[in-house]
Amino acid sequence: MTRRQRRRLIMGGEYAIFVAVIVVLVLLADWSSIHRNFLDWHQIKQLFPDIITVGLRNTVIYTVTGFALGLAAGLVLALMRLSSVLPYRWFAMAYIEIFRGLPALLIFIFVGVGVPLAFPGTNLPGGVYGQAGLALGLVAAAYMAETIRAGIEAVPRGQMEAARTLGMSQGKAMRSIILPQALRIVIPPLTNELVLLFKDSSLALFIGVSLQQRELAKFGQDLANEKGTTTPIVVAGVCYLVITIPLGYLARRLEARQRRGQR
Repeated sequence: MTRRQRRRLIMGGEYAIFVAVIVVLVLLADWSSIHRNFLDWHQIKQLFPDIITVGLRNTVIYTVTGFALGLAAGLVLALMRLSSVLPYRWFAMAYIEIFRGLPALLIFIFVGVGVPLAFPGTNLPGGVYGQAGLALGLVAAAYMAETIRAGIEAVPRGQMEAARTLGMSQGKAMRSIILPQALRIVIPPLTNELVLLFKDSSLALFIGVSLQQRELAKFGQDLANEKGTTTPIVVAGVCYLVITIPLGYLARRLEARQRRGQR
Protein backbone atom coordinates (compact mmCIF):
# COMPACT_ATOMS: atom_id res chain seq x y z
CA MET A 1 0.00 0.00 0.00
CA THR A 2 1.15 3.48 -0.77
CA ARG A 3 1.42 6.18 1.89
CA ARG A 4 -1.73 7.86 0.59
CA GLN A 5 -3.68 4.59 0.70
CA ARG A 6 -2.56 3.93 4.27
CA ARG A 7 -3.56 7.43 5.28
CA ARG A 8 -7.00 6.96 3.71
CA LEU A 9 -7.41 3.59 5.44
CA ILE A 10 -6.52 5.06 8.83
CA MET A 11 -8.85 8.00 8.31
CA GLY A 12 -11.65 5.64 7.26
CA GLY A 13 -11.11 3.62 10.41
CA GLU A 14 -11.32 6.74 12.57
CA TYR A 15 -14.59 7.74 10.91
CA ALA A 16 -15.95 4.23 11.41
CA ILE A 17 -15.08 4.27 15.12
CA PHE A 18 -16.72 7.67 15.56
CA VAL A 19 -19.92 6.54 13.81
CA ALA A 20 -19.97 3.29 15.81
CA VAL A 21 -19.73 5.19 19.12
CA ILE A 22 -22.60 7.48 18.08
CA VAL A 23 -24.77 4.52 17.04
CA VAL A 24 -24.10 2.71 20.34
CA LEU A 25 -25.02 5.80 22.34
CA VAL A 26 -28.21 6.29 20.34
CA LEU A 27 -29.23 2.66 20.86
CA LEU A 28 -28.44 2.62 24.58
CA ALA A 29 -30.11 5.95 25.41
CA ASP A 30 -33.54 5.98 27.04
CA TRP A 31 -35.21 8.51 24.75
CA SER A 32 -38.46 8.63 26.69
CA SER A 33 -36.52 9.52 29.86
CA ILE A 34 -34.45 12.09 27.95
CA HIS A 35 -37.61 13.72 26.59
CA ARG A 36 -39.27 13.71 30.01
CA ASN A 37 -36.30 15.06 31.97
CA PHE A 38 -34.44 17.25 29.47
CA LEU A 39 -36.87 18.29 26.72
CA ASP A 40 -40.26 18.63 28.36
CA TRP A 41 -41.93 21.13 26.04
CA HIS A 42 -44.68 21.86 28.54
CA GLN A 43 -42.07 22.86 31.13
CA ILE A 44 -40.14 24.87 28.56
CA LYS A 45 -43.20 26.97 27.70
CA GLN A 46 -43.76 27.74 31.38
CA LEU A 47 -40.22 29.10 31.75
CA PHE A 48 -40.88 32.03 29.43
CA PRO A 49 -40.81 34.96 29.72
CA ASP A 50 -39.51 34.81 33.35
CA ILE A 51 -36.21 33.17 32.43
CA ILE A 52 -35.54 36.14 30.12
CA THR A 53 -36.92 38.99 32.21
CA VAL A 54 -35.38 37.71 35.46
CA GLY A 55 -32.57 35.20 34.87
CA LEU A 56 -31.01 36.51 31.68
CA ARG A 57 -31.56 40.17 32.58
CA ASN A 58 -29.81 39.79 35.94
CA THR A 59 -26.96 37.82 34.36
CA VAL A 60 -26.39 40.62 31.86
CA ILE A 61 -26.50 43.26 34.62
CA TYR A 62 -23.96 41.38 36.74
CA THR A 63 -21.70 40.82 33.74
CA VAL A 64 -21.78 44.37 32.40
CA THR A 65 -21.20 45.86 35.86
CA GLY A 66 -18.27 43.53 36.53
CA PHE A 67 -16.77 44.15 33.10
CA ALA A 68 -16.96 47.93 33.50
CA LEU A 69 -15.37 47.84 36.95
CA GLY A 70 -12.75 45.33 35.82
CA LEU A 71 -11.82 47.37 32.76
CA ALA A 72 -11.42 50.58 34.76
CA ALA A 73 -9.42 48.89 37.53
CA GLY A 74 -7.43 46.82 35.04
CA LEU A 75 -6.37 49.94 33.15
CA VAL A 76 -5.16 51.57 36.37
CA LEU A 77 -3.31 48.41 37.41
CA ALA A 78 -1.68 48.09 33.99
CA LEU A 79 -0.37 51.66 34.21
CA MET A 80 0.84 51.02 37.76
CA ARG A 81 2.52 47.82 36.55
CA LEU A 82 4.47 49.88 34.00
CA SER A 83 5.13 52.80 36.35
CA SER A 84 8.64 53.83 37.33
CA VAL A 85 7.40 54.24 40.93
CA LEU A 86 8.44 51.07 42.72
CA PRO A 87 5.55 50.85 45.27
CA TYR A 88 3.05 51.15 42.40
CA ARG A 89 4.67 48.24 40.59
CA TRP A 90 4.77 46.14 43.76
CA PHE A 91 1.11 46.79 44.52
CA ALA A 92 0.00 45.99 40.97
CA MET A 93 2.09 42.80 40.85
CA ALA A 94 0.77 41.65 44.24
CA TYR A 95 -2.84 42.35 43.26
CA ILE A 96 -2.54 40.55 39.93
CA GLU A 97 -0.86 37.48 41.41
CA ILE A 98 -3.28 37.23 44.34
CA PHE A 99 -6.52 37.66 42.42
CA ARG A 100 -5.40 35.45 39.55
CA GLY A 101 -4.35 32.77 42.02
CA LEU A 102 -7.54 32.71 44.09
CA PRO A 103 -10.69 30.92 42.91
CA ALA A 104 -13.45 33.30 41.87
CA LEU A 105 -15.77 31.57 44.35
CA LEU A 106 -13.63 32.76 47.26
CA ILE A 107 -13.77 36.32 45.97
CA PHE A 108 -17.58 36.20 45.88
CA ILE A 109 -17.73 34.81 49.41
CA PHE A 110 -15.27 37.46 50.61
CA VAL A 111 -17.30 40.28 49.05
CA GLY A 112 -20.56 38.90 50.42
CA VAL A 113 -19.30 38.14 53.92
CA GLY A 114 -15.90 39.74 54.49
CA VAL A 115 -16.56 43.27 53.22
CA PRO A 116 -19.58 43.87 55.54
CA LEU A 117 -17.49 42.62 58.47
CA ALA A 118 -14.46 44.75 57.57
CA PHE A 119 -16.52 47.88 56.85
CA PRO A 120 -19.64 47.69 59.06
CA GLY A 121 -22.43 50.06 58.23
CA THR A 122 -21.35 50.55 54.63
CA ASN A 123 -23.67 49.44 51.86
CA LEU A 124 -22.54 49.02 48.27
CA PRO A 125 -24.67 50.84 45.69
CA GLY A 126 -27.19 48.49 44.13
CA GLY A 127 -27.14 45.96 46.95
CA VAL A 128 -26.63 42.45 45.57
CA TYR A 129 -26.08 43.86 42.08
CA GLY A 130 -23.25 46.00 43.41
CA GLN A 131 -21.73 43.10 45.36
CA ALA A 132 -21.82 40.75 42.37
CA GLY A 133 -20.44 43.44 40.07
CA LEU A 134 -17.65 44.21 42.55
CA ALA A 135 -16.69 40.54 42.90
CA LEU A 136 -16.60 40.06 39.14
CA GLY A 137 -14.71 43.32 38.71
CA LEU A 138 -12.05 42.34 41.26
CA VAL A 139 -11.42 39.06 39.44
CA ALA A 140 -11.57 40.58 35.95
CA ALA A 141 -9.23 43.47 36.84
CA ALA A 142 -6.32 41.09 37.47
CA TYR A 143 -6.65 39.45 34.07
CA MET A 144 -7.48 42.63 32.17
CA ALA A 145 -4.48 44.40 33.71
CA GLU A 146 -2.07 41.90 32.18
CA THR A 147 -3.93 42.01 28.86
CA ILE A 148 -3.83 45.82 28.72
CA ARG A 149 -0.18 45.87 29.80
CA ALA A 150 0.69 43.52 26.95
CA GLY A 151 -1.24 45.77 24.56
CA ILE A 152 0.63 48.87 25.73
CA GLU A 153 3.97 47.12 25.33
CA ALA A 154 2.93 45.97 21.84
CA VAL A 155 2.74 49.59 20.66
CA PRO A 156 6.10 50.51 19.08
CA ARG A 157 8.27 52.61 21.37
CA GLY A 158 8.80 55.05 18.54
CA GLN A 159 5.22 56.26 19.07
CA MET A 160 6.05 57.55 22.54
CA GLU A 161 9.37 58.98 21.41
CA ALA A 162 7.73 60.83 18.52
CA ALA A 163 5.06 62.25 20.84
CA ARG A 164 7.68 63.44 23.33
CA THR A 165 9.63 65.03 20.47
CA LEU A 166 6.51 67.02 19.57
CA GLY A 167 6.44 68.42 23.10
CA MET A 168 3.81 66.17 24.67
CA SER A 169 4.20 65.14 28.29
CA GLN A 170 4.44 61.44 29.00
CA GLY A 171 0.96 61.40 30.52
CA LYS A 172 -0.64 63.17 27.57
CA ALA A 173 1.20 60.96 25.10
CA MET A 174 -0.01 57.88 26.95
CA ARG A 175 -3.63 59.10 26.92
CA SER A 176 -3.69 60.42 23.37
CA ILE A 177 -1.31 58.15 21.47
CA ILE A 178 -0.47 54.90 23.27
CA LEU A 179 -3.69 53.89 25.03
CA PRO A 180 -6.00 54.23 21.96
CA GLN A 181 -3.69 51.97 19.97
CA ALA A 182 -3.27 49.52 22.85
CA LEU A 183 -7.01 49.22 23.42
CA ARG A 184 -7.57 48.39 19.75
CA ILE A 185 -4.99 45.63 20.09
CA VAL A 186 -6.58 44.10 23.19
CA ILE A 187 -10.22 44.19 22.04
CA PRO A 188 -10.26 40.47 21.05
CA PRO A 189 -8.88 39.16 24.38
CA LEU A 190 -11.15 41.55 26.27
CA THR A 191 -14.10 40.07 24.37
CA ASN A 192 -13.01 36.62 25.57
CA GLU A 193 -12.83 38.01 29.10
CA LEU A 194 -16.43 39.21 28.72
CA VAL A 195 -17.46 35.64 27.84
CA LEU A 196 -15.71 34.32 30.97
CA LEU A 197 -17.40 36.94 33.14
CA PHE A 198 -20.79 36.03 31.68
CA LYS A 199 -20.27 32.46 32.86
CA ASP A 200 -18.72 33.45 36.21
CA SER A 201 -21.78 35.56 36.99
CA SER A 202 -23.43 32.27 38.05
CA LEU A 203 -21.37 32.54 41.26
CA ALA A 204 -23.60 35.40 42.39
CA LEU A 205 -25.82 32.84 44.10
CA PHE A 206 -23.20 32.53 46.88
CA ILE A 207 -23.81 36.16 47.84
CA GLY A 208 -27.43 35.41 48.63
CA VAL A 209 -29.92 36.59 46.03
CA SER A 210 -33.66 37.05 46.22
CA LEU A 211 -36.11 35.53 43.75
CA GLN A 212 -35.99 38.64 41.55
CA GLN A 213 -32.17 38.82 41.70
CA ARG A 214 -31.46 35.29 40.49
CA GLU A 215 -29.20 34.83 37.48
CA LEU A 216 -29.64 32.11 34.88
CA ALA A 217 -27.93 29.26 36.73
CA LYS A 218 -29.76 29.90 40.02
CA PHE A 219 -33.05 30.41 38.17
CA GLY A 220 -32.69 27.06 36.39
CA GLN A 221 -31.57 25.25 39.53
CA ASP A 222 -34.50 26.50 41.63
CA LEU A 223 -37.08 25.55 39.02
CA ALA A 224 -35.42 22.18 38.45
CA ASN A 225 -35.73 21.43 42.18
CA GLU A 226 -39.32 22.67 42.19
CA LYS A 227 -40.48 20.77 39.08
CA GLY A 228 -38.40 17.64 39.59
CA THR A 229 -36.95 17.82 36.08
CA THR A 230 -33.68 19.10 34.60
CA THR A 231 -35.42 20.84 31.70
CA PRO A 232 -35.01 24.32 33.31
CA ILE A 233 -31.25 23.74 33.61
CA VAL A 234 -31.07 22.78 29.93
CA VAL A 235 -32.97 25.92 28.93
CA ALA A 236 -30.70 28.05 31.13
CA GLY A 237 -27.70 26.48 29.41
CA VAL A 238 -29.16 27.32 26.00
CA CYS A 239 -29.60 30.94 27.13
CA TYR A 240 -25.92 31.05 28.09
CA LEU A 241 -24.95 29.68 24.69
CA VAL A 242 -27.13 32.23 22.90
CA ILE A 243 -24.87 34.93 24.35
CA THR A 244 -21.47 33.23 24.59
CA ILE A 245 -21.32 31.64 21.13
CA PRO A 246 -21.84 34.95 19.22
CA LEU A 247 -19.33 36.67 21.53
CA GLY A 248 -16.78 33.93 20.90
CA TYR A 249 -17.37 34.21 17.15
CA LEU A 250 -16.96 37.99 17.38
CA ALA A 251 -13.65 37.57 19.24
CA ARG A 252 -12.34 35.21 16.56
CA ARG A 253 -13.37 37.60 13.78
CA LEU A 254 -11.65 40.50 15.52
CA GLU A 255 -8.49 38.45 15.98
CA ALA A 256 -8.51 37.46 12.30
CA ARG A 257 -9.03 41.06 11.22
CA GLN A 258 -6.21 42.18 13.50
CA ARG A 259 -3.84 39.58 12.01
CA ARG A 260 -4.72 40.73 8.49
CA GLY A 261 -4.06 44.33 9.50
CA GLN A 262 -0.64 43.40 10.87
CA ARG A 263 0.32 41.83 7.54
